[in-house]
Amino acid sequence: MKKYVFVTGGVCSSLGKGIAAASLGSLMECRGLRIRIVKVDPYINVDAGTMSPYQHGEVYVTDDGAETDLDLGNYARFTQSSLSKASSITTGQVYQEVIQREREGRYLGRTVQVIPHITDRIKQRILAVGEQSDVDLTIVEIGGTVGDIESVPFLEAARQMIHELGHENVLSVHLTLIPETAGGELKTKPTQHSVKELREIGIQPDVLLCRAPAQLDDDMRRKIALFTNVDFDAVFSAADVSKTIYEIPLMFHAQKMDEIILDRLKVPYGEADLDGWSRVVGVFQSSGPIVRIAVVGKYIDLNDSYKSVDEALYHGGVANDVRVELVKMDSEKLEKLDDLGEAFSGIDGILVPGGFGSRGIDGMIRTAQYARENNVPYLGICLGMQVMVIEYARNVVGLADADSTEFAPECEHPVVSLLEEQVDVKNYGGTMRLGASTSVLVEGTQLREVYGTATVSERHRHRYEVANKYRYRLAAAGLIVAAVTADDALVESVQWSRHDWGIGVQFHPEFKSKPIDAHPLFASFIAASLGRTGVKDAAERVASSA
Repeated sequence: MKKYVFVTGGVCSSLGKGIAAASLGSLMECRGLRIRIVKVDPYINVDAGTMSPYQHGEVYVTDDGAETDLDLGNYARFTQSSLSKASSITTGQVYQEVIQREREGRYLGRTVQVIPHITDRIKQRILAVGEQSDVDLTIVEIGGTVGDIESVPFLEAARQMIHELGHENVLSVHLTLIPETAGGELKTKPTQHSVKELREIGIQPDVLLCRAPAQLDDDMRRKIALFTNVDFDAVFSAADVSKTIYEIPLMFHAQKMDEIILDRLKVPYGEADLDGWSRVVGVFQSSGPIVRIAVVGKYIDLNDSYKSVDEALYHGGVANDVRVELVKMDSEKLEKLDDLGEAFSGIDGILVPGGFGSRGIDGMIRTAQYARENNVPYLGICLGMQVMVIEYARNVVGLADADSTEFAPECEHPVVSLLEEQVDVKNYGGTMRLGASTSVLVEGTQLREVYGTATVSERHRHRYEVANKYRYRLAAAGLIVAAVTADDALVESVQWSRHDWGIGVQFHPEFKSKPIDAHPLFASFIAASLGRTGVKDAAERVASSA
């Protein structure tokens, strides 16, 4: 029988359900199970593609082009689980599907209701993933907080699956909060009420993960177990970690959470190999070398806006046995500076990530110019590559009016523009170039050396491309085209000549990076940044900035 684990959250949002689900998935894989993880989002949007980063953080893209919640990025970083459109379920998708079936007459004239039609469709979506032949365990994270009206149909579907498949096959894991009062006392009452709300829906949690500032002692765990009807050995601390979220699988394993869950599901398992996680955490906890990377973007105020980029930079540090310090810079503020030298003083490398809209673009263009002229290692991703092209066209080729039609539709030299078939598109949802496609790496380029292969498959999420009308003119002036599409129709990467490390890519390599297996572009970028100013440990950094 296939096994399922539902992960829910209570008290408040942003407790870390996604990290908890991903960490659990990692431990299950370390025990030899083949897993899948599904994210349920209660919002009515069909997907996350049209959401502002300020609303929902980054949009994570799968190989098959799904625009999903950022938690899928956590799943990808922590596990080897295959992710696809089937891994993301939203209220908008479910209602859209049910309404379409009703319009087609597939309910044979019956009244269509939340129960059973909506809940049945939710269960069918989950089972379609879990019943695949190469899956032993499916972890389903239900977004939102218990008590939210939007989550009720999904929780009801979970309740039905527990009832229909049995407690040996479906487990409920509930993440809740143990807040600390001003006097330093940890309070269990919010957890008690959260479990009470979950039980009123009909779900008795089997496992509790208690988010707290520190590890809970046994007396508090017994109190929680008594008031929530959860076994003492199934009440775990989800304490704040000191250095990195990658400590969490080790923290849960130390409490034997993976053993308890597998025993309750009656699943045989082997010894857990956590050496990879131990090495990753060891780099974060070391007092050795630090590389300072400036991330210059337009959504800097919200950390989750560039979540995958940030994590991939950390992974690059792990690959080089160095810690990475991120310096977030608002590109709009850089526009107001007369000289960028002071802003980038002490910076070892610069990354410009993706984004949409004209705000802050001049700051990014000036950043690219600074990195090119001062031989600072530079990685441009998507928009970050496009500003490289615009800057080069203006300041090297001499096309003063060079721009993107996204920012200046009537510019004289649109070196970046829409594809012809997209010019009249008005429906923005799901209309971009999305998902994985093959890029051919040009022989003799730095990019080819970094990857070590002739072709790569990377994920895209963009509308605008380098205009082929200017491609050869830019190349003649020294801008190297480092990768193209398989049909040679589109530019996929550029790099600066006479520069130690200046690469821009139209795709999003950050989506395929893992802490235990860093993406080669990020590993190479950090290595180049480390080599620019030399190794500095934490003490030297403090002394040099004093």
